[in-house]
Amino acid sequence: MTSLLEQEPAAAGELFGDRIDLARQFAGALAEHGEQRGLIGPQELPRLWNRHILNSAIAAPLFPAGRVGDVGSGGGLPGIVLAIARPDVEWILIEPMERRCAWLNEQVSSLGLDNVIVERARAEEAGRYEGMLDAVTARAVSALRTLIPWTAPLAKDGGELILLKGQSVDGEIEKAAKVIRKHKLTNSRVEIIGEGVIAEPTRVFRADVRA
Repeated sequence: MTSLLEQEPAAAGELFGDRIDLARQFAGALAEHGEQRGLIGPQELPRLWNRHILNSAIAAPLFPAGRVGDVGSGGGLPGIVLAIARPDVEWILIEPMERRCAWLNEQVSSLGLDNVIVERARAEEAGRYEGMLDAVTARAVSALRTLIPWTAPLAKDGGELILLKGQSVDGEIEKAAKVIRKHKLTNSRVEIIGEGVIAEPTRVFRADVRA
């Protein structure tokens, strides 16, 4: 299956720097085992770098040093990718499915990532992190009106939501207006990052969390 893996884009080296070998190792593991283990779909290998890995990595500079939660980490997109790109951040990968947690722990071990904790839990059950995280992220998990109630309670007062979204994010914001007010999010906006750097720029919903 690795023969189908998309050729590494030039931007990968720029985004990962001296940690590019770890990114390559992770991409290779996803290519070899991802479909079999239900982590990626059968059509994803030819676009694995641009659509998934670089799409996640481009957001790395947005995160504060400290503790960041990745809700619904799944196959490690964006959590493992971000942990490679930002070794100065402690990443809490929150994932309810046992088989996916097993995969995440395998990757943490094989990549030697000492800045990652894998937490098997649903976001709404991860109570020990409630109000404790400097930022919370998620990618391809759910629409904002569902995702915000899962993620906002985990952020501390003054923390931030940094949610990687698709092209429909503006419509999601309209439908999430009530939950944005309910969870006291301020300065909510969409940023498009990576234009001119990666093939598929990333849309990021950002908002500050106030207790």
